[in-house]
Amino acid sequence: MGRRKKIVQECETLMDEPEHIRNIAIAAHVDHGKTTLTDNLLAGAGMISDETAGEQLAMDTEEDEQERGITIDAANVSMTHEYEGQNHLINLIDTPGHVDFGGDVTRAMRAVDGALVVVDAVEGAMPQTETVLRQALREGVKPTLFINKVDRLISELQEGPEEMQERLLAVIRDVNELIRAMTEEMDDIDEDWTVSVEEGTVGFGSALYKWGVSMPSMQRTGMDFGEIIDLERADKRQELHERTPLSDVVLDMVCEHFPNPIDAQPRRIPRIWRGDSESDVAETMQLVDEDGEVVLMVTDIGIDPHAGEIAAGRVFSGTIEKGQELYVSGTAGKNRVQSVGIYMGGEREEVERVPAGNIAAVTGLKDAIAGSTVSSVEMTPFESIEHISEPVITKSVEAQNMDDLPKLIETLQQVAKEDPTIQIEINEDTGEHLISGQGELHLEVIGQRIERNQGIPINTGEPIVVFREAPQTDSREVEGISPNRHNRFYITVTPLDEEIVDAIQHGEASMDMPELERREALQEAGMDKDTSQNVEHIHNTNIIIDDTKGIQHLNETMELVLEGMEEALNDGPLAAEPVQGSLIRLHDARLHEDAIHRGPAQVIPATRQAIHNALIDAEVRLLEPIQEVRIDVPNDHMGAASGEIQGRRGRVDDMYQEGDLMVVEGVAPVDEMIGFSSDIRSATEGRASWNTENAGFQVMADNLQRETIMEIRERKGMKQELHEAIDYF
Repeated sequence: MGRRKKIVQECETLMDEPEHIRNIAIAAHVDHGKTTLTDNLLAGAGMISDETAGEQLAMDTEEDEQERGITIDAANVSMTHEYEGQNHLINLIDTPGHVDFGGDVTRAMRAVDGALVVVDAVEGAMPQTETVLRQALREGVKPTLFINKVDRLISELQEGPEEMQERLLAVIRDVNELIRAMTEEMDDIDEDWTVSVEEGTVGFGSALYKWGVSMPSMQRTGMDFGEIIDLERADKRQELHERTPLSDVVLDMVCEHFPNPIDAQPRRIPRIWRGDSESDVAETMQLVDEDGEVVLMVTDIGIDPHAGEIAAGRVFSGTIEKGQELYVSGTAGKNRVQSVGIYMGGEREEVERVPAGNIAAVTGLKDAIAGSTVSSVEMTPFESIEHISEPVITKSVEAQNMDDLPKLIETLQQVAKEDPTIQIEINEDTGEHLISGQGELHLEVIGQRIERNQGIPINTGEPIVVFREAPQTDSREVEGISPNRHNRFYITVTPLDEEIVDAIQHGEASMDMPELERREALQEAGMDKDTSQNVEHIHNTNIIIDDTKGIQHLNETMELVLEGMEEALNDGPLAAEPVQGSLIRLHDARLHEDAIHRGPAQVIPATRQAIHNALIDAEVRLLEPIQEVRIDVPNDHMGAASGEIQGRRGRVDDMYQEGDLMVVEGVAPVDEMIGFSSDIRSATEGRASWNTENAGFQVMADNLQRETIMEIRERKGMKQELHEAIDYF
């Protein structure tokens, strides 16, 4: 029997023992060594050969991932590991580190109970480290820490044991500060989740040279840092690997310190599911009952050239088997399961069944998208997966041959299904298809995959930056009149507090919540009690308040009022960009007695016009997306690096020495960062390494407002005159 078949059989045997299952994700900043570390774990589990581990990058299964040397898609693998005489099943997801693919990390966290955070010993905790930690903790996922590339401290920086310990302790301190700050407000976490060397929740090592240590492994093998330094300096890395293999240290840590589904699900279910906690489904999910109703949360959609769409996700209750008819949240009818399997890196191995507590790969769920709840009974779906950043850059895509158009539209719809952080807009009239994503690289990869995997030659336009519009002051009360002059609406607009906008973006306040919970969340974010009681609707990051008293017919007209308001907020008055952060109050309304005179053709234009006029009165401004930039560069190129930020309307916030490099930190508008990679390379003779992180939106300088608005209007084919009341630029 082949080694692989044997592993699949071992996995199948362990699937029914949730106390011996660990569902984990490996997460880190880009280039900190996640995929190389995963290779080591696969080799330790006997799934790839020991010699090629670290170079094979087995989890980067796509051609473009191998070429670029970065992980683009989260990849799943199941393996077994014996710990203290007991075999364990470990379902692992290797996630991307690049900020453009952060959506994959957020979705992976929904499927797992533990996150192994990898940090580069030389670079320390970076912006993306903070982001992945936040993503893990928000989902109720327990972290442990592995400090990678320790060999660089010894060989490159020539540090002795004391200096090394100092540096490693500083990394642990930084990570713990982040964990402490984020878990303070989490009532459902009653234990201390900070990581510690003594407890064995921190590992050190080198994924490239395949050795690792932790406090328990040092006690077991008798190794200490002094000996490690001697062996590393004497180039005896093979001996180091043999005496203290990285895979054993990390997998032991996973089995010992990460919760199994039986421990994790009772804590995680209330955090990610808002259904009735007394119901049978709630009970079977909390008990990880494989005989209960089937509940699967889909976290990823992939395409297999032979099997079609594969939905991967966490089974929280019941057992998934071939032939079952299951409901998919948000769609009508049922889907039939064609096959179930588990992942072995790029390959999927079919199995008979996958019970609760495991990660499954299912075909036949044609209506499912990433984020769907799939179940054998109709139930409240899981909370939608909140992505931290939103699309900031757009490109137009068109097929080179008109014959490919239907296939291109189908492919784009598929892309949106696989990656919810991508937004697709298909304009039937102009034949232009707009695709919006997290950054230049994100869109470049999608474009390449359409050409390479689907064989559709495409032309892509220049990148277009996504703007927003937002009020700056309080407006006066504005009247909106319907075309037949029989209906009137009185509206004001004020800017929303930053804290309230954050609460909406992070999913802490939404219309899906029970009213009482939403009210409390908004009050906690700073909204006064009376306002929070009158929330009628939340649209993107805008809140609509109904302050009217006893108006006849308003109840049956409210749906149209909201429709008009949504239209107005989707296309702001300046350049038809989405409006954000506004609090809209409906103070009064006069409605015609007769329903025929207050239909959609009357109410929608009236409310739309009222909101646009109120926004103009509140001095609405264009907001542009900005990015945090960090550049690591040798001393003599520091001036060129900071010049690159300042020359892009950016601002340098900090410069400091780290090892033998200077670090320059700042922020710059996304619009100006297009083409940054080639410019920074030539400015620093290719000696700089850098990364960017989306940092939300900020008001654009007044002297650039009018010019930018006109450019956007021209691009969208709108007329070039602004409303006469816009005279404040």
